[in-house]
Formats: sequence, structure tokens, C-alpha cells
Amino acid sequence: MEELSMEEVYEFLKKCGAYYLATMDGDQPRVRPFGTVLIFENKLYFQTAKAKNVSKQIKKNPKIEICGMSGDRWVRVEAVAVEDDRTEVREKMLDAYPQLKSMYSADDGNNQVLYLRNATATFYSFGGEPKAVKF
Repeated sequence: MEELSMEEVYEFLKKCGAYYLATMDGDQPRVRPFGTVLIFENKLYFQTAKAKNVSKQIKKNPKIEICGMSGDRWVRVEAVAVEDDRTEVREKMLDAYPQLKSMYSADDGNNQVLYLRNATATFYSFGGEPKAVKF
């Protein structure tokens, strides 16, 4: 069986450009496009704003799913989103995505970075067997 890694999940999500993150809003699922992904201290991160509904939904229920597709492959990631409130990681995210600097700063009180805990990423393709990695 092929060994997969968190780095492959990172590279795949970068290749997708936009991926979709799902949360729960009470009993209603909510899905929206995301484009940020970062590996820092061996954790996979994404970024949002504390003022957004997605942040409020994650605070109430941190279980999320991510789905992204590129070519004839897609990945689905089940995880718990955990906020990392350190300035250092917010700065790394802004360095990785300088276009965000017009909307956020590392210490604006709104910029939020979260990492995936207890994640399972499963890669699928048309006609192929699914392959999974836990991180």
C-alpha cells in the first residue's frame, strides 16, 4: 500500500487552488471556498477571520471537512479545527499569502489561523482505490 503524508495533502490542496471547507451551523451544513494552506511546526493550517460566520461555527463545533479536486483526483479531509493564537503563525500565513496583507495583519484581532487535529485525508480517483493518511 502506498504511504501518504500530510505534505502530500498540503501540495494537493495548493494545486487545487480553491478547496471547500464545511462546517455545521446548528443542523445546517455550510460550505465555502478557501484558498489558504500552510504547514507550520508539522501541522496543517488554514486562515479565516474571527468576524466571519465560519469562525463562529467552528467555535461551536470544531469538526470540519475539507474537499478539493484537481484533474481526476479529489481529497476529503475530516478533522477538528484548533485555533492557534500565536502571532508567529499568523505572520507565517501572511508571508505565504501576501495578498491577505491588505485585509489582515498578524495582530489585528480578526486574523485567525487554525490547524487540523485528528485529521484523516482520503484521496480518491475515478476507477482507483481510495488512499488515506492520518495526521
